[in-house]
Amino acid sequence: MTHRVRAALAGAATLLALAAPAAQASPDQLSIIMDDDLLVYRDDATRDAAMRQAKALGADAVRVTVLWSVVADGARKTQARDRRFRRLGADDPRAYPRLNWDRYDRLVRACGTLGLQCYLDVTPPGPSWGHKTAPRSQRKSRATWMPKASAFGQFVTAVGKRYSGRFKDENDGRRALPRVSFWALGNEPNQGGWLTPQWYKGKPYAPHLYRQLYLYGRRALQKTGHGNDLILLGELAPLGSSKKTTRSPMRPKQFIRELFCVGADDQPLRGGAARSLSKYGPLQASAFAHHPYTKNVAPTQRDPHPDAVTMANIGELPALLDDISAKSARIAPGLPILSTEFGFETNPPDPFSGVPLDTQAQWNAQGDYLAYNEPRLIGQTQFLLRDVPPVKRHKKNSKAYWFTYQSGLFSAGGTPKPAATAFALPFLVLAQAPGVANVWGQLKFAPNGAATGAQVQWRPADGSADWANVGAPLPADVRGFFGGDVPVPGPGQLRAVWPDRPDVPSLGQPVG
Repeated sequence: MTHRVRAALAGAATLLALAAPAAQASPDQLSIIMDDDLLVYRDDATRDAAMRQAKALGADAVRVTVLWSVVADGARKTQARDRRFRRLGADDPRAYPRLNWDRYDRLVRACGTLGLQCYLDVTPPGPSWGHKTAPRSQRKSRATWMPKASAFGQFVTAVGKRYSGRFKDENDGRRALPRVSFWALGNEPNQGGWLTPQWYKGKPYAPHLYRQLYLYGRRALQKTGHGNDLILLGELAPLGSSKKTTRSPMRPKQFIRELFCVGADDQPLRGGAARSLSKYGPLQASAFAHHPYTKNVAPTQRDPHPDAVTMANIGELPALLDDISAKSARIAPGLPILSTEFGFETNPPDPFSGVPLDTQAQWNAQGDYLAYNEPRLIGQTQFLLRDVPPVKRHKKNSKAYWFTYQSGLFSAGGTPKPAATAFALPFLVLAQAPGVANVWGQLKFAPNGAATGAQVQWRPADGSADWANVGAPLPADVRGFFGGDVPVPGPGQLRAVWPDRPDVPSLGQPVG
């Protein structure tokens, strides 16, 4: 199976510099879907229907945010609860209102029933008592201001105990809750909406806060029996700002260097923060998580700032981590990478931030291909399954009205977008030569190991004939990835099908 590009992709952005030999690809990638609105904040029936839909499309796992403030809501509201909280301690899951856990308990159970991996991202912001008091000038940031690492560690301990496989639910039949073995600690700590201050007195601050949060959280998972689980570091947003305010987002490469206390040349720095890092040894993680959005430009188009990391330059992330490892030993070498949020908003419905529906489908497939061709990348995540309804208290069709995310594979009403087909069976024509095309795709919707091959089909551009098989089926690996050269009878379209399910074809791609 070859992935070398011989010409520009017809009708789309070029992938010329981005193709890689099969030996360098990463074929064993998890397919993940994230949609907190459907999976966490709706009723049981909505959650289960969404999970069945995600499974049918080919998802292996679902990513869910366990928000500290949501679980702790009401934990200290009354004197009676105060006494219970003090008696049990913040590291005991029973100290938190039991109904606050239900959304997560039922999700974890549903994952087991439906055969999906459950990936929990435990993250600040937390309750007011879990943060330092923001100065009067920073009232806008009081909910995210300086979370206390020790308090966060206690909360992660409670979560770790609850999903250790031994904890019995307080309601829902008092059954033992399933074990969770897939974790992240923190979400987009380089964004002021999640962690402040980003900068303090003109110096980077959020990376040092996050380091302590991660250290305490990682230790909490270790002591609750999750030390050998998959535990992710990072979850960084892809872009940032050159401003240095308390809420200015920090670009990921700069954040990473500060996190590991290295300079612009990745050489270790000295000082108090570095001594603190040395005290605890290298940051232990199973993989580094990143959100390589390109916003409303193609996934092949990199951001102009060298410290940004999007899907277009995702390979620079493992290279940076390896360089830091080699020069400072502050992170293990060869750390895998996960893309844990990715997607594009569409117009319709969002006229301000969206791209056309067909463009979303094509760019999602290109993102899947770029992820496949990064050998260190072990997972790709779609954000969202379904569009989030608009904020109806604002003027209709204003930017505030469309403040919510419209990157779903389905509309808010459940109508599939072309991207739903492109998720289940991404398919690209990578290159063309006279009478032949080089293609790539994935039978993602087929059960792992079930699809031994994919059939490529052609039809003429004028639609005068139906789809016809061209060439022999292309072999597919255990995750359904396939690729190779196929004959092209003339100008028209190519598509791929799984011979076992010819009723579920890919989107057509122009050729000739």
